Amino acid sequence: MQYRYQTRGVCSRSVTFELVDNTVRNVQFEGGCNGNTKGIGALIEGMDVGEAIKRLAGIRCGFKSTSCPDQLSKALQEALNK
Repeated sequence: MQYRYQTRGVCSRSVTFELVDNTVRNVQFEGGCNGNTKGIGALIEGMDVGEAIKRLAGIRCGFKSTSCPDQLSKALQEALNK
């Protein structure tokens, strides 16, 4: 199933992804730092959703209280809770 999450407090506007059998697939950010967001998606492609959340949660961007990876962890958690 495909999910779309509106990010908050970061340069990207949203992130879309799929969860297939608790595995993260096809992560795509809208906006943000193109190379970094593509890298995040490539690194967690095929990863267990719980492991992805654990690795990404709490990462900060500079003085911000969040980051694109942290926002992705929130999106994944929200998808799991649905």
